[in-house]
Amino acid sequence: MKAIDLFAGAGGFSTGAAMAGCEVVWAANHWPEAVRWHAANHPDAEHVCQDLHQARWEDVPAHDLMLASPCCQGHSKARGKAHGNPQHDASRSTAWAVVSAAEYHRPELIVVENVPEFLDWQLYRPWELAMNALGYSVAPHIIDAADHGAPQNRVRMFLVLAKSRAPLRLNLQALQHIPARSFIDLDSGNWTRIDKPGRARNTLRRIEAGRKEHGDTFLISYYGNTMTGRSLDRPIGTITTRDRWAIVHGDSMRMLTRFECRDAMSFPADYQLPDNHRLAVHLMGNAVCPVPVSRLIRELKEAA
Repeated sequence: MKAIDLFAGAGGFSTGAAMAGCEVVWAANHWPEAVRWHAANHPDAEHVCQDLHQARWEDVPAHDLMLASPCCQGHSKARGKAHGNPQHDASRSTAWAVVSAAEYHRPELIVVENVPEFLDWQLYRPWELAMNALGYSVAPHIIDAADHGAPQNRVRMFLVLAKSRAPLRLNLQALQHIPARSFIDLDSGNWTRIDKPGRARNTLRRIEAGRKEHGDTFLISYYGNTMTGRSLDRPIGTITTRDRWAIVHGDSMRMLTRFECRDAMSFPADYQLPDNHRLAVHLMGNAVCPVPVSRLIRELKEAA
């Protein structure tokens, strides 16, 4: 099965498809760094750095499966006051590139990933009707990556679109959760003393609360409103596009390394990342978890 990847980012969708036995033949993104690292890890695919509003779909290879992760910032509640703000109209409109590509190529199957709030978008129903007009049924699936092979709680929506009269609903059985300790290496990273001068008061409060509940070794969210610690025996919380999770171990602490972020996302251990930590974390936090995607695509191939 040949696949293309719209809004390919760091390559989570492509990697999951490859794990499921698909051949990724084309990938596109508007960000040069994302295209660079996608190409480094998927050298056999054709790559395009382009705003997909201006895509020439006739130049895209024939394919059986279209993968797409339109920009989610305009939908996500994580944007706080900016959630639903008209300033994000341009990002929300990237979803219409999926309609445009589908109209030209008419692949048998399409999978679209986004945050669950995508279903609350004011234009979601017109978007769905446009896909129906092209002959596709649309079946939303809300999936937590931790239930499907990634050591991370990350809830995302996957729309399964198929040329079928009835929506194609997949029977994805939840797996046993993988704990965060499976990928955290206490012997690596840049540790600093917890009591160093200038440590934020809220950070110290989080650490104190974490010690009471989890002992000497645990995770904390370095920013946000979460004031409790998180056990290493649970999946980690959502990996974001900037450093979020810190490991507390005895009297020291550090942020996750870029490789731990990669492992938390369920990318293969040999997946290449930039040396720049901030860039690597951004790429990982903006990606799709490959292992859950591989399970979804395998199930889709059997059901179609």
